[in-house]
Amino acid sequence: MAHSTDERDNGFKTTPFLRVKKLSDKAILPSRGSPLSAGYDLSSATETKVPARGKALIPTDLSIAVPPGTYARVAPRSGLAWKHSIDVGAGVIDADYRGPVGVILFNHSDTDFEVKAGDRIAQLIVEKIVMPEVTEVDDLDLTVRGSGGFGSTGV
Repeated sequence: MAHSTDERDNGFKTTPFLRVKKLSDKAILPSRGSPLSAGYDLSSATETKVPARGKALIPTDLSIAVPPGTYARVAPRSGLAWKHSIDVGAGVIDADYRGPVGVILFNHSDTDFEVKAGDRIAQLIVEKIVMPEVTEVDDLDLTVRGSGGFGSTGV
């Protein structure tokens, strides 16, 4: 069964664990498509239709615990985006969240998109995070850019 600690020593460096709990028999553990893939594929635990120009919440039937000092980002799969106009939304999993992981899929096409149980629907990317303390100041440092935004540095 799974490890209860967050890291393992492989003789060279300490490697963190991504701890995953299956919530049903339909859940599929996240896996990488190649050894250097940044993301772990997330799979659907159920059949769902994402309506044309609509959205759907797809269950994975997984709960995860990311290593300390990280969070997980649920990101689109490039093939689904390019071939089917499927995008992912609202995909941040905090280090202290232990509930079920769902994937919000947006369908930007004019035809319904059918998701089958076991389909790879998104990728999970574990990223380091910096959490500075918030402090109120009277002024901010001046920069060349200043307050320019929304295209101010070019298109």
